[in-house]
Amino acid sequence: MTAYDDDKPAPRGEMMLQVVPLPSDTNANGDVFAGWLVKQMDIAAATMAGRISQGRNATVAMDRMEFLSPLRVGSQVGCYCELVDIGRSSMKINVEVWTLDRASKTPRKVTEGLFVYVAIDEHGRIREVPEQNH
Repeated sequence: MTAYDDDKPAPRGEMMLQVVPLPSDTNANGDVFAGWLVKQMDIAAATMAGRISQGRNATVAMDRMEFLSPLRVGSQVGCYCELVDIGRSSMKINVEVWTLDRASKTPRKVTEGLFVYVAIDEHGRIREVPEQNH
């Protein structure tokens, strides 16, 4: 992104999941549950972690999230993932959530968070992440 693009924010990373929240995903006030959104973010980041680790992985931490704008039923929700760091057995993945409301042509950022995963074997024990070919 250049200085010329600063007025046109865009998602960082690769879209790993796109979903539409339904009325069953809301609370009594009609707002989409924050927990529903965190679940989608975890699914998206775990998908990326699985590709990187070439197998099973487990969520071990999530960093703080701030909800910047509301999420509406029926809007398109995209989870964009970016690998931030990779260790011997761990992967840090930043997840940005952007939404496109039904009546809008401009996507907006809803939240972001940092998720940490470890690669695990078929017995649930920590294993090394395979060397990455860039």
